[in-house]
This record gives sequence, structure tokens and C-alpha cells, in this order.
Amino acid sequence: MTKKIAVAGKGGVGKTTFTALLIKELMRQEKGIILAVDADPNSNLNEALGIDIDDSIANILEEVRVGDAVPSGMGKDSFTEYRLSQVIKEAKGIDFVQMGLPQQNGCYCYPNNLIRMYLERLQKNYEYVIIDNEAGMEHLSRRIVADIDMLFIISDTSVRSIRSAAKVFELIQVLKITIPEVYLIISKTGEEGIDGLKAEIAKTGLDLIGTIPYDTQAVAFDFEGRPLVELPDDSLSVIAVKSIMEKAGV
Repeated sequence: MTKKIAVAGKGGVGKTTFTALLIKELMRQEKGIILAVDADPNSNLNEALGIDIDDSIANILEEVRVGDAVPSGMGKDSFTEYRLSQVIKEAKGIDFVQMGLPQQNGCYCYPNNLIRMYLERLQKNYEYVIIDNEAGMEHLSRRIVADIDMLFIISDTSVRSIRSAAKVFELIQVLKITIPEVYLIISKTGEEGIDGLKAEIAKTGLDLIGTIPYDTQAVAFDFEGRPLVELPDDSLSVIAVKSIMEKAGV
């Protein structure tokens, strides 16, 4: 049975780093083929995974909505399935798809439904589907990606970021999105730890499952444009993510 894991949080908190290292550990454990979905228009998960991309789901949505790109004699259903097969990038042990930029003005209800249907069918071919979301959770709210089993909300050590994580949790409840397991992760922690943040964390109502220390190796990889999945196993962030996965039973 496919397990769907989503990751959310505002920009700059280490969300994509966690997502990439989560995928790295799943690949190391050889837990089956993984589908990685980059649902954050400002994210660069593909770079963190070392995968080149040149197309997105957003392009398909626009093509189906406008209709000009659909060949004569081909229905929109068949065209959508054909284009979706082109968007998916295959790599060793992982397939990747990017959702792309937010939808523009116009009615996307019909193409959204088509994409939802084909993604649901596609996801059954994978042991794990890992989704890197933006803080607004657009693709979850539109039910384009549905039935999430587990959500990790990432925050750094700033009070503002922790409050932002709480808002993501509140948004899920307002949208009535049912997710069986929701966890908070505090990233970029220093030697001082998070004792001074305990009261603010408690206000979120979230279950704190772990922390990820500030990792100079990960920062250097980012600066050099190197894929984060190539971080050594003794990297501080790699060790921390592995521990979090063990606690979550992933």
C-alpha cells in the first residue's frame, strides 16, 4: 500500500533539505520506488535530488484549459495522460514530478479533476509518495494531492517561524483535511537547544518529533549547488533526519 508523506513550512526553514534527506534515507533503505512531488512553486527539490526538469503539471493544466495544444481527434483525457507521462522524470530509485507555478485566472476545475484522477492512478505504482508543499497547502486544499498519511511541518528556531507552523496546522483544520499523523520539526538548532522555545511550541498544539541541528556541510552543499542527497551519512542533518524517521515509523 502506498504511503503518502507531505512536508510543509514557510520558505527558508529547511523544508526542502528535510524532504531531500527523507528521500535519501528511504532510498538507502531500498524501500521501493519513490515518487517525489514538488508542490512548492518556490522550491528547488529537483536540485536537492540532482534531477534536471523542464516541464510541470502547471503546463499541462494550462494546455488542457486553453485546449489549443490538444491534437485534433485526441480527447482531453488521453492528452492529459500522454502529457503526464512526459512530465515525470525518472531517476535511479525515484521518479519526480513538479507541480509548477500557481494557477492563473480562468477555470481550472476540469483539468484539475483530470490531473487528480491520473495522479491517484499513478501513485498506486509507488511504495512512497513524498510531497514538498508550500505553506499555503494549495494542492492539498484543491485535493489535487489527497489522502495524506503523514505531515511534517518544519520551523526554524525563530518564534515567528514557529507561529507560522501553527498557522499551517490551523489551515489544515479549517480546510478539514484529514491527516492521521502531523508532526513538528525544529530545524537549524544551535548548541543552546530549544528550551527557550518550549512555551511557544506548546501553543502550536503540534507534536514535536525532533530537531535538526545547523549543519555547515548542508549549507556548503547548497552554496555549491551540489545535490543534498550526496551528503555523507555522518552529516549532522542526515543523522537527525534518520532519527526522526525512526521515531515516526517511516
